[in-house]
Amino acid sequence: MSKGNKKMNSSEVELKDRLVAINRVTKVTKGGRNFSFSAIVVVGDEKGMVGHGLGKANEVTEAIAKAIDEAKKNLIHVAVVNDTLPHEILVKSDGAKVFMKPASQGTGVIAGGAMRAVLESAGVHNVLAKSQGSSNPHNVVKATIKALAQLKDANAIARKRGITLDKVFNG
Repeated sequence: MSKGNKKMNSSEVELKDRLVAINRVTKVTKGGRNFSFSAIVVVGDEKGMVGHGLGKANEVTEAIAKAIDEAKKNLIHVAVVNDTLPHEILVKSDGAKVFMKPASQGTGVIAGGAMRAVLESAGVHNVLAKSQGSSNPHNVVKATIKALAQLKDANAIARKRGITLDKVFNG
């Protein structure tokens, strides 16, 4: 399994959580309306690890707590090189399509709401990003995580091919 797809243990690091979205869901019954909540949360150590989770409950705080627990179970390692991405990537997941491109030092995170939360939690500080298609936060978060999992740095490629780092770039 490649480094980008490897699941990580959440007990090893200090994780920070970011609430991406809360949705109030109404179920109409014979006795009236029942309200419940779903929360989307992104957790990360801002040093290359990130995960996302969806929690559902009758109270907002319970939904957020469930989402954080779920996110800690879905951690992945992201290849971050000099606070940016190692290469461009375009990924489609469900209805969302995301494009991310490395940026020079000092650019900052140029990305929309849900993508920004994922990229900042992963520790990417300079990136140009665009999401197209669905603006549903859950789909955008899943597409962004999928794209980050597919990133590979030069060292990982050299190890996989069994060659030196110079040969990756020169031949």
